[in-house]
Amino acid sequence: MPIIDSILMEIDQEAATTRKVLERVPEASFDWKPHAKSMSLGQLALHVASTPGQVSAIIKEDTVQVPQFTQPPAKSRAELLTTLENGVADAKHILRKMDDAFLQRSWSLKRGDQTILTVPRIGVIRSILLNHWYHHRGQLSVYLRLLDVPVPSIYGPSADENPFG
Repeated sequence: MPIIDSILMEIDQEAATTRKVLERVPEASFDWKPHAKSMSLGQLALHVASTPGQVSAIIKEDTVQVPQFTQPPAKSRAELLTTLENGVADAKHILRKMDDAFLQRSWSLKRGDQTILTVPRIGVIRSILLNHWYHHRGQLSVYLRLLDVPVPSIYGPSADENPFG
């Protein structure tokens, strides 16, 4: 089986879980922040929704400059869900074109002429696309808990939902 097939299966599974989390984000609280240094709920939720598409777009290149990161807040829950669906579709379209040899090729992140990171592309997919996505989804689940919104089951039971019982 090509390496990318297991990544695509994981994206499908995690996108379904991410959708469950995003469906619970209360629009009335989009401006809420747990701390002054934190992203707002609307910013974090849109970041989670947009990560698959945005990261996939940069990993198809061999070298990328450090992107400017400014995260606008979401305008609606519908925007979050559409962004997720479109981003996952874009990511899968991009990733399907990557054979095993391409996944082993080096990918570099630069700031001007300075190379910050060079790793095999599969490492970027694992760390910056997938792990980064899950990390921020975990943050989003904490935001939901702090807002007293029922947290869906992610990898097993939450205090609010038990898929096993």
